[in-house]
Amino acid sequence: MFCTQIVFAQRDFDPEIDKSFKERVYFGGNFGLQFGTITAVEVSPLVGYMLTTKLSTGAGITYQYFEDKRYRPSYSSSIYGGRVFGRYNILEAFYAYAEYESLNLKFYDPFRDRFSTEWVPGLLIGGGYNQIGPGGRGGFNIMALYNVTYDNVRSPYASPLVLRVGFIY
Repeated sequence: MFCTQIVFAQRDFDPEIDKSFKERVYFGGNFGLQFGTITAVEVSPLVGYMLTTKLSTGAGITYQYFEDKRYRPSYSSSIYGGRVFGRYNILEAFYAYAEYESLNLKFYDPFRDRFSTEWVPGLLIGGGYNQIGPGGRGGFNIMALYNVTYDNVRSPYASPLVLRVGFIY
């Protein structure tokens, strides 16, 4: 299943000099496209706030359109929800990450032999690599996360391992 989502980066700031709210806020986003037998379109913006030079927190929303043409009639669904996250920079480019998400999605329930729509929680932990761009403001990120609450019937992810690639500004 389509599982590309947003990740983000963190700038350095001097807590004695850069105390303004504006300097501590950052934005990120992801736009994913997949076409073919399985079509998926995703938009996942987020906003973060640096509590310290190493620790940040934030929130984001997710919307994903999913269509599978392997079935007749084809199956389509909208997945949406939100997330809150925390991130701690271990080294300049490497960080630890934790996220709680809740996604509303339609899935086939083989135990009831029908489709159900439910809010599905996810607790994802892991880490990532951050490549800050020229000027130190924008950047590119890649993360590997493990969904500790993975449910192979209801989860929107194909496995408990979730890989994410994204950008920030």
